Amino acid sequence: MSVGIIMLVHTALDRAEQVARHWTRAGCPVVIHVDSAVPTPVVAAFRAALADVPTILFSRRHRCEWGSWGLVAASQDAGTLMLATFTDVQHVYLSSGSCMPLRPVEELVAYLADRPRTDFIESATTSEVPWTVGGLDAERFTLRFPFSWRRNRFLFDRFVALQRAVGYRRPIPEGLTPHMGSQWWCLTRKTLSSILHDPRRAVHDRYFRSVWIPDESYFQTLARLYSDTIESRSLTLSKFDFQGKPHIFYDDHLQLLRRSDCFVARKIWPHADRLYEAFLGDGAGQGARAEPNPGKIDRIFARAVERRTRGRPGLYMQSRFPNWSWENGVTAGKYSVFQGFGDLFQDFGDWLARATGAQVHGHLFARDRAEFADGQSVVSGALSDSASLRDANPRAFLTNLIWNTRGERQCFALGPRDNVWINWHIARDPNAQVSVISGAWAVPLFKSDRGFPELRREAAALQKIEARMLDELRAPDVKARIRIWTMAEFIEAPMEPLQLIIDEIGPRQPRRLAEAPRMEDLTGFGQFLQNLKNQGMHPYLMGDFPVDPPPRHGQRPAKRPYLVKKSG
Repeated sequence: MSVGIIMLVHTALDRAEQVARHWTRAGCPVVIHVDSAVPTPVVAAFRAALADVPTILFSRRHRCEWGSWGLVAASQDAGTLMLATFTDVQHVYLSSGSCMPLRPVEELVAYLADRPRTDFIESATTSEVPWTVGGLDAERFTLRFPFSWRRNRFLFDRFVALQRAVGYRRPIPEGLTPHMGSQWWCLTRKTLSSILHDPRRAVHDRYFRSVWIPDESYFQTLARLYSDTIESRSLTLSKFDFQGKPHIFYDDHLQLLRRSDCFVARKIWPHADRLYEAFLGDGAGQGARAEPNPGKIDRIFARAVERRTRGRPGLYMQSRFPNWSWENGVTAGKYSVFQGFGDLFQDFGDWLARATGAQVHGHLFARDRAEFADGQSVVSGALSDSASLRDANPRAFLTNLIWNTRGERQCFALGPRDNVWINWHIARDPNAQVSVISGAWAVPLFKSDRGFPELRREAAALQKIEARMLDELRAPDVKARIRIWTMAEFIEAPMEPLQLIIDEIGPRQPRRLAEAPRMEDLTGFGQFLQNLKNQGMHPYLMGDFPVDPPPRHGQRPAKRPYLVKKSG
């Protein structure tokens, strides 16, 4: 019993010669098809180099573009020549010039000898395969594709759209159920001969000439008609990325390929000298008779695909800058944003740092500069406090800050006086915790001694900005954790929301607050808001704030005097 090898070659002919000789040294005859695009003098030199091996033949040449009928025609002619010339061949193995045996060829021959009636070909219906790329599943069998998807993409897309618009559907030949799978198969002599000598082959060929990527469906479909036993898998290890392009194996994949226990792998880089020496050299005969198990390395490729498509959470860099909404998390870690707290409390930043141990900044997006913690001008990652550098890309400024300080909770203030363009990016970030006391921006105005007409104009502008910010935070597609209090309801019982915030930011073991930040003296603030109303500006974001509010719960009452009785 013998195994015949078909090689489809179009480049790196020196490596193809090396692999072909390796097959024949183990007693496997080889039929080589060379793409007709390869120059004739190059092919002549290639054939002359292998002329000393009588069991290497060359089949009629076809033009083999990607996904074209030429690949099927090349396999048909090479298979016909193989069956006609080498009568002892019982299995025919289709490979490419970039394929390489990973295990001793004798093991492959013995493996197939134990399964004389089994065809190894990936074959599944379109509804059962997850790997189709390009948006065409069942339609690849019912539409026509006269234009190359790679060379004439515009005409390809327009012609597909036209057929869809007019409702064109091409009938599938009677008795066929279209199947798809890897083009690299290993068929028994009986199955391949039945396909090649089918009385209806002309009908089948005419139909599949107009199928998109027929080399992944012709043999996969027809094998279902004649095979006694189909193992719906390929004996060739081939991995593809999320775009459907094959992974290329290099020298540093040596141990990975050894662990796969597969008989053949593609695509091998032609300059991977270490791989060719390891698998085709004199010591290549050492191996264990194990069942091929590409699943051993599937998880490695799965992680590679995930890293390429999703990246690391919150990381943006030159080699992988994701499109909008393609990022794997807007930022790399959790952080907290406070709006209005610094206006209402005198020492909120210092108090928050003591209570949580977090890194507490000021207004990172203030108009004049980024107010880093402790007055720093440069922080981790060489981020500068320059407003012009920050505002060139506020989103990148935020994501870089969170990435460079991973493992330490970052807190900062944001308000309507800042560059609020960043507000929407924060709102769509699941890592953000946003706490807002709406209307607290009016407290600094209340404390200032500027003229009232000027204060009224600024109050109107700030309220308009904050109202827009609150609308963004309340949008249906917001992903951040949002808490919003009006100033009136917050000062009714400030300890409860402060405790809630500390419990979320602080250590795992929650504890009751022992101290609270000092609230600004709001005596007369209600009358200030009434004056704004009297001047025609309606300050509604503060909530229902009375003109003369009674003492609020949470403000420190005056200490009562007490007597200490001295003992005699």
